Amino acid sequence: MKLAHVTLLEDFGTRSVAVHALMVLAFANAVLAGLFLAGQVGLVSFVALLNFTAGLWVAHSIHSLGNAVGDGEYAGVLNELFDGGTDESDRGLNTGRFGRLLALVAAVTAVALLTSAQVLPGDIVPIAIVAVGSIAVVTAIIGFLVALGASYDESQRQTIERIDRNEAADGSEIDG
Repeated sequence: MKLAHVTLLEDFGTRSVAVHALMVLAFANAVLAGLFLAGQVGLVSFVALLNFTAGLWVAHSIHSLGNAVGDGEYAGVLNELFDGGTDESDRGLNTGRFGRLLALVAAVTAVALLTSAQVLPGDIVPIAIVAVGSIAVVTAIIGFLVALGASYDESQRQTIERIDRNEAADGSEIDG
């Protein structure tokens, strides 16, 4: 039984955009609830939505490890949303993708820490700093592994293409 909405989410790029949209929505609501809802309701809403966002972020980052390059269709959520010109040949570590991830982690961490300082009582702020920092470090480490895997896959693809070109030019196999 093929359902249209299930079939749409089979593509990792589409699934990634949907998860990122959910994370943005949850994070924006956490900040808004923390700043504009007074008392315990605002505090609990902020912490719950921030935890939900962090859980989605780590889970999706780990899920991305297996889908770093795949068959070359997915090159990050920003390239899914905007044409970033990902056709150029990169050498070495995929620093563009890793740099964008670090900038995103830094921005989200800064907003989360600033909002935590405004919302949480003084006793709990150090705990929030450690929690938000831990999520940022885990996400950055996973992002590095994704970028490293993407670079390795690209290097392997280029090597296979070069071997195929050499075989076609020589008319013989390398080992034969």
